[in-house]
Amino acid sequence: MSRDQKIPQCTPDQHLQTQSETQGLESAQVPKPMEEALPSSSLLPMSDNLKEAPAAKVLSAPEGPQSFCSSSGDNTATSSSKPDDDSSSKEEKKSLSTSEATENPENTLIDALEKKVAFLVNFLLLKYRMEALVTKADILNIIIKDDEEHFSEIFLRASERMEMIFGLDVKEVDPTSHCYAIYIKLGLTYDGKLCPPEGLPKTGLLILMLGVIFMNDNCVSEEEVWRVLNITGIFSDQKHFIFGDPKEFITKDLVKEKYLEYRQVADSDPAQYEFLWGPRAHAEVRKMEILEFLAKVHGTDPKSYPSQYEDALRNEEERAQGRISVSAASTSMATESSSAMSDSISHT
Repeated sequence: MSRDQKIPQCTPDQHLQTQSETQGLESAQVPKPMEEALPSSSLLPMSDNLKEAPAAKVLSAPEGPQSFCSSSGDNTATSSSKPDDDSSSKEEKKSLSTSEATENPENTLIDALEKKVAFLVNFLLLKYRMEALVTKADILNIIIKDDEEHFSEIFLRASERMEMIFGLDVKEVDPTSHCYAIYIKLGLTYDGKLCPPEGLPKTGLLILMLGVIFMNDNCVSEEEVWRVLNITGIFSDQKHFIFGDPKEFITKDLVKEKYLEYRQVADSDPAQYEFLWGPRAHAEVRKMEILEFLAKVHGTDPKSYPSQYEDALRNEEERAQGRISVSAASTSMATESSSAMSDSISHT
């Protein structure tokens, strides 16, 4: 949530408004991969600094952990299999999956829950695009319907995917009516929705980039960035169904927005490039916040990364001193103004 962002309030007609929007929401254009199965993985280890960290926290899914786009029908990665063989393989897997679900009722329940989680994520993304609030009643009536006993589990999984994949926080703003608002994480003020594919928040990739840079002593080579992104299923020469052209987004859009600095390594021949945090990232993001987020992803503690933790503590002190300086300057200006006013009054 942006530090200066006001918390919206639920109005009495919020639920009625949502009911009138339901048909539009259900027929809205949503990328096919997100309708079929949103990946259940969170961020993967970002650098050698995280090799000793516990495996990234993932949600259980019928087919196990997946990368950002492993289930994406828009993924442009090709297979060496022939089309007929690939089609046959898919049919066999589908048949096997149906058979397993029939034999094991628990699989059927898991599959049903996963579909509702994916549907809820779609619903939350559409609400975010509309800048609208969400109520528990909306979710029960539109998404979960006759499965209220699983509301908490479905809502938790959907919220975690919004956080880990899209860089968005789903926060309750009215406990009485169970009303939720959706904010960009870490106080960021940019979500990349206007970059192709338009309408989809790309904050998850921005946070991933800031994390990669931070965990590599605040400066990381372009080669290392793509090594990490390739692990997550993001490739420089392939369109991504969430992030569009990732290379253009990282090297141009985020640089233009001043979140990243992209520069040539000194004396490199042939030319090599590296990334640093840009001035906007330094202004909006506390290093401790991003370290806490990464530690949460990996199920560990911020102190598990001593050098980064010390860096984050220094950053906290610098920011605190900056606030003190601003406060002192404001007080001094107010005092001088008051003194000048007193002198003016005394001379009249």
